[in-house]
Amino acid sequence: MVYPTRIFPVERNKVRGYRMRHSACVMAATLALVVGAMPRTSWAQAALTPTASLPEGAPSPAVGASRAPVPQEKAAQRLTLDEALALAGKTSEQMSIARAGADRAAGAEQRARSELFPQLNASLGYDRTLDSEFSGVFDQSVAPCTPLNVDRSVPLGSRVGEIERALQECPPSADFFGGGGEEIPFGQENAWRFNLSFSQALYTGGRLSAQTANANALRRVASIDVDTTRAQVELDVAAAYFDAALSDRLVAIAESALAQAEATLKDVELAWKVGNQSEFEVLRARVARDSQRPIVIRQSSQREIAYLRLKQLLDLPLDQPLELAVDLDTVSGPPAQRFATALAQREAQLSDVERTVVRQAATQVAASDAGVRAARAERMPSLSLTSAYSPVAYQGLPNFGDFRPNWNVGMAVSVPVLTGGRLRAGETTARADLAESQARLRQIRELATLDTRSAYEDYLAAQATWKASAGTVEQAERAYQIAELRYKEGLSTQLELSDARLQLEQARANRAQAARDLQVSRTRLALLPDLPLTEMGAGAAAEQRQQQQQQMQPTTPQTQPQTTGAGAATQGTGAAVTAQTGTVR
Repeated sequence: MVYPTRIFPVERNKVRGYRMRHSACVMAATLALVVGAMPRTSWAQAALTPTASLPEGAPSPAVGASRAPVPQEKAAQRLTLDEALALAGKTSEQMSIARAGADRAAGAEQRARSELFPQLNASLGYDRTLDSEFSGVFDQSVAPCTPLNVDRSVPLGSRVGEIERALQECPPSADFFGGGGEEIPFGQENAWRFNLSFSQALYTGGRLSAQTANANALRRVASIDVDTTRAQVELDVAAAYFDAALSDRLVAIAESALAQAEATLKDVELAWKVGNQSEFEVLRARVARDSQRPIVIRQSSQREIAYLRLKQLLDLPLDQPLELAVDLDTVSGPPAQRFATALAQREAQLSDVERTVVRQAATQVAASDAGVRAARAERMPSLSLTSAYSPVAYQGLPNFGDFRPNWNVGMAVSVPVLTGGRLRAGETTARADLAESQARLRQIRELATLDTRSAYEDYLAAQATWKASAGTVEQAERAYQIAELRYKEGLSTQLELSDARLQLEQARANRAQAARDLQVSRTRLALLPDLPLTEMGAGAAAEQRQQQQQQMQPTTPQTQPQTTGAGAATQGTGAAVTAQTGTVR
């Protein structure tokens, strides 16, 4: 029998008594069916089970083989947002990359500045001659002869005759004039050379100073990039943190909806067995229950993805359980204590702030301008002072006194005469880089103003949504209380009560989503000066329009109430790592 949905006041008491008697009959019939369906062996097992008489907490006796040890789960790590931000600053790969870039830029600046100072290089070399073109030039196979011996006391003619005799008998060789030949440097088997070179640039046409200025500007650009990277990492971690917290709440909502569908199905099946409901109502309840299960599975998967994303940002083990110390029911205080001062200043006065990216672009313009000056200086002559001290020795293992000194000082002038257009091409490239950096600076200033205003508007919208959701939750709670009272009084059906409960869960889900959006927008507001600009391209605009269309869609009718709550949960966590984080860079 199907009860009418509208009951007149005159017949209310009569129908109420009838329903109470009918409910008692239904309960008795259900108990009889359940007891009759149980096998008798189960009664005996329940009565003869020895563990039934054991005291509470006592271990049960082993049956058959011993049980395998159960692996212990890891204890959940409680994590606050401040702890997550501190951990990300130490372990973030993006921060390591930014710091490495800053160190590289500092090294390039030091290398450019070093050319302004004197350069002194030392080297030591050893040569072993295996064969030489000078071998045998002064060594000829001749018969032994009497060496030249000039007596200064004899007349000039006698001395000249002695010289002529020596030339005829002793042809010129290494031992000519009685020498041994070891002092001649040509063709020596051993040669030790020590070289000490000195150079100092006196005039370069401004090239070295321009290169130093360029390197200094690039170092400041890399240092600013570390600040912007740190701010972006903190915003990503905060967004992932609140996404994970939101996913926990949405999973709980989906499981609550599934439990409600299960309870409704049991009530409808029981009423169908006693003949008070039709098979259509049973099928409808079963379809609603089965449709809710994939939603729970999907939300659980999205929660796992959200936590994996957070662990990846914090460089934590993927199997480490986490417990987030956050409450999305209330938004009191700053998202993290490190943002308290900056957030208070931003919330007190929403005005334009000096963006770090603008300062970085201006520094890049200075670097490009120095590059133009360096390219122009390539055409100028350069003057340098040089000196070389190169002692040499020809012994196998020479002593300090065996080295013969060789020292020279000079001046060098270098002037580019013909370079095939290389200098002109370098100057053209440098001027193009300067024009590009100047145009980029103007663009970044415009985008910085737009991005700042957009951040303020997002914050105001999130704050308004949060305040509006508070009234919605209160109304949904009041509606559920009325629906529960009506159901107890017999004035409404189970479907109406389920719809009121689901609307309450939806309002709470929207409240949690609004809390997440507000906390992320407040984090972005606190980090706004150091954050990089949000790219507002065609893809981002289309994504924003799609989100607006989804928000403007009407609520799904009560025939499929789970779709709205689960759909909102899917959009809240499924897009938590995609759409939402893309709008809070």
